[in-house]
Amino acid sequence: MRISLCLAAAVLGGTALSQTPHSLKRIHNVVVIYAENRSFDVLYSSFPGANGLNEANATEYRQLDRNGQAFQELPPIWNGLTAAGVTPPVTQAQTAHLPNQPFAIDDPNGFHMPMSVVTRDLWHRFYENQMQIDGGKNDKFVAWADSGALTMGHYDGSKLQMWNIAKQYTLADNFFMGAFGGSYMNHIWLVCACVGQYPHADQNPAKPTIAVVEADGVSLKVAANSPQSAVDGIPKFVADGNLTPDFYSVNTMQPPYQPSANKPAPGGDPELADPANSTTLPPQTQKTIGDLLSAKRISWAWYGGAWQAALSGNNAVPVPNFQYHHQPFNYFASMAPGTQERAKHLKDGGLAGAEFIKAIDAGALEQVVFYKPQGNLNEHAGYADVQAGDAHIADVISHLQKSPQWRHMVIIVTYDENGGFWDHVAPPKGDRWGPGTRIPAIIISPFAKKGYVDHTAYDTTSILRLITRRFHLPVLPGIQERDEAIRANGLPPLGDLSGALQ
Repeated sequence: MRISLCLAAAVLGGTALSQTPHSLKRIHNVVVIYAENRSFDVLYSSFPGANGLNEANATEYRQLDRNGQAFQELPPIWNGLTAAGVTPPVTQAQTAHLPNQPFAIDDPNGFHMPMSVVTRDLWHRFYENQMQIDGGKNDKFVAWADSGALTMGHYDGSKLQMWNIAKQYTLADNFFMGAFGGSYMNHIWLVCACVGQYPHADQNPAKPTIAVVEADGVSLKVAANSPQSAVDGIPKFVADGNLTPDFYSVNTMQPPYQPSANKPAPGGDPELADPANSTTLPPQTQKTIGDLLSAKRISWAWYGGAWQAALSGNNAVPVPNFQYHHQPFNYFASMAPGTQERAKHLKDGGLAGAEFIKAIDAGALEQVVFYKPQGNLNEHAGYADVQAGDAHIADVISHLQKSPQWRHMVIIVTYDENGGFWDHVAPPKGDRWGPGTRIPAIIISPFAKKGYVDHTAYDTTSILRLITRRFHLPVLPGIQERDEAIRANGLPPLGDLSGALQ
């Protein structure tokens, strides 16, 4: 039974929202920087004091094949380790016969691929993520992947600039992606703790994108011609679509408004995406954190790196490679073209974040800010490398620390999702939508605990919880439902990041 909104507020983060501590009242600015597609173990597995790979035993990292039997050795990395066009490439043949265990991509005695090299992409989709997690055992990441052994790869993160920043402030090592699957769904989750919907999809152009799912509701139906073993090839499914059988949008769909990867309809409104395209999501009407902030007259903005370049049709590959489905507010009717809300809150971050940095340096940031780096600087495997994105975010942090607003600021740097990479820590059992795999999160602030590793259980909604608590907002329904599910599974409530603060 759904508890009342007031009671949900009372238990959110363990503290009533009406009892905001003096320390939280001193926070005037919350800045969220949202990078891409890395699990915690990929980058921070050897961070001092954190729950990294040294804490995992052979049973925890051993991967099972689709029949439940342990691999004798991992399958090769299908199509090779490196992304297309990378020279010299690491071919599929060169990746054969890896032991059934994690491996360092940058090991000088192994592949020796530094973090400046773009690796191939991996599946990171709603149903596959749940099948990989396998009820909390995390032992089928290889079995239900399209990348073979690569899902078990990681780096020596001590070479990262953000690693050194994390050492100065707080690293959260128990922070999970809010929703199972990919970037699109987790961006939507970041701003509304909700899932996109496509009403009557079975009567609309999106019908071919409806997934075929087993009775358990979490597993895709395997096709008859699918390889029996992951050693023999990538799995095949009857229909791995963007929509659930009850028409929730869980894999990448495009915004209904420009900029969108879907062009306008022929002769149609140039500010809209073609609604007849099967991957155009209809405008969404759920409440977002932006709606709640606007109602309380709290200033806020989403800064999209290369937003104006994309609107102007100058979105070149590989730079800036703006990702349309990483702009969650562009899916909501309240932010439709021509509205005051859109003009006020959806802002151009500029090429390489130049416009965002101008606002930082001028001390002109809104009270709540989200910043999304452009594609080549977001760390997404397949088209971006770790090193360039890490350096960019560290540079943004440097500007924020010198900003006139720094003394009253909290910065949260995290990733949207795991990008298909394995992590040895099982997510807490929540609701139908998540939480998913563990990801890094760094809390940077004059108020942050210094040199601290925070073991509190968090997920992406913890960012919304902090904003909600600080600015006395109503609790979004998705947060309330997540709380109920976590509690029903006998687990402690997810935190609101205040555990990282002095």
